[in-house]
Amino acid sequence: MDMDNVYKITPQAPIPSGFGPHTTAHEALAGLDLSGKIAIVTGGYSGVGLETTRALAEAGATVIVPARTSEKARAAIAGIPQVELEELDLIDPASIDAFAQRFLDSGRQLDILINNAGIMAPPLVRDARGYESQFATNHLGHFQLTERLWPALKQVGSARVVSVSSTGIRFGGVDIDDPNFERREYDKWKAYGQSKSANALFAVALDRRGQAHGIHAFSVHPGRIMTDLVRFMSDDEKSTTGTDFKTTEQGAATSVWCATSPQLEGKGGVNCLDVDIAEAIPALDLQGMAQVLSGVLPWAIDPELAEQLWQLSEEMTGVKFKS
Repeated sequence: MDMDNVYKITPQAPIPSGFGPHTTAHEALAGLDLSGKIAIVTGGYSGVGLETTRALAEAGATVIVPARTSEKARAAIAGIPQVELEELDLIDPASIDAFAQRFLDSGRQLDILINNAGIMAPPLVRDARGYESQFATNHLGHFQLTERLWPALKQVGSARVVSVSSTGIRFGGVDIDDPNFERREYDKWKAYGQSKSANALFAVALDRRGQAHGIHAFSVHPGRIMTDLVRFMSDDEKSTTGTDFKTTEQGAATSVWCATSPQLEGKGGVNCLDVDIAEAIPALDLQGMAQVLSGVLPWAIDPELAEQLWQLSEEMTGVKFKS
């Protein structure tokens, strides 16, 4: 069956939702009871991820937080109700498979998957496969994780998958021919932009595949937030980022809105910003670290590019989604 013959496209345009850039995660969840829901939040123990975990748990959901450094994670989530700590390293395919299998073996369905974890602008590092670390961690790791958890997502009939992208898409799209910087000079910001554009494109292609099972996918720009994600940035780079920052509570709002809001019933495959569907904007002359995007750029939502990335991701991971 041709997905495009039956797929209902959600317009890439604000609803509008009635929320905005200052909405907090708790405000975005107001009135929702998530009791009985199961959520997984990668990187759910620091920064925006921690606030995402906190908001979902306090609304009644059971939240599973997979972490690479369990000691740090255990301290961060202490005191938050209904949170389970697990072990996962997104750059290690065997670790992804093991985590997913433990979850599947529990027999539980998965209502919400928030692919939140990521790294930003490190020096060039390659994983054991030779893949560039930002693309491998931010995109390929979550691609494999989502596929492995697909049976649990299909059980629900209304599951949602949220990929946390970034306004870092302004640094550039996905180079399908050279994703690992083997034929071009490594640029940490182009690599970051590529990985974040890949997160957004993943949601475009995933939503098409999920619609037959009631699974909808979204990507989000949380906004500009100073978290541990900036640890690889120099002082000069930090000084050029401006001052218009959100709090982590505000940064988590779009993720939890996409994961739960009745306003998005039947919708998906779109990029979201400031607790609403983002406006599609043209690729302007984007210069400088301090550039603030008012919407989503073409290379992060192009359905043809999303399909090319999907095929590349299957080849690079050896993972294929089953219908």
